[in-house]
Amino acid sequence: MATTKDKILDVAERLFGEQGYGATSLRQVIAEAGVNLAAVHYHFGSKEELLDAVVLRGATPLNDQRIALLEQYEKAAAPKPVAVEKVLHAILAPTFLKVEKSPRFAQLMGRLLGEGLMADMVGRHFRPAVERFVGAMRRSLPDLPQEELLWRIQFMFGAMAQTLLGRHLFPVELAAHGDTSQVVDRLVNFLAAGFRAPAPRFAKVQEK
Repeated sequence: MATTKDKILDVAERLFGEQGYGATSLRQVIAEAGVNLAAVHYHFGSKEELLDAVVLRGATPLNDQRIALLEQYEKAAAPKPVAVEKVLHAILAPTFLKVEKSPRFAQLMGRLLGEGLMADMVGRHFRPAVERFVGAMRRSLPDLPQEELLWRIQFMFGAMAQTLLGRHLFPVELAAHGDTSQVVDRLVNFLAAGFRAPAPRFAKVQEK
């Protein structure tokens, strides 16, 4: 049986995802969860802390899965660096699996992105996993300037978000785009080529 805290989290995740964080009031969450204001304040304190708890509930197992998969690939590749494709797979595959199993969490992330709240959420709840990923990419691509690497990671997250949110430019042609693993493989192959591309001349100058 769901606890009061779980009920509040479930309702908040759905409403924040459907309506947006800014458009959802605590009164709405309380009414739909069938609890009182004291319960929200007891478990979370404020609306902002409630959003943090919702994101953290989804982010923690996702980050754990990403890091565990990366460590598995690192162990298999040791003492050599992990191939770029494996690093990308470690960050992307658990993400797409999470979205497949928890579409409400994906909808919430899309809303936060649209409301300009994603950067703050990433800083608070995804930073250790992102830093771990950056370090692995740094070892896999030692000749790529640091600034260029960070730009490419930025582009990677953009491509990932676009794909996850399903905003296809060719909806009819991609209606039967394949299962989740096929989408991940396509994205990994595409991004790996981008990460391996030579750095622009100006990027090398900046690195000196």
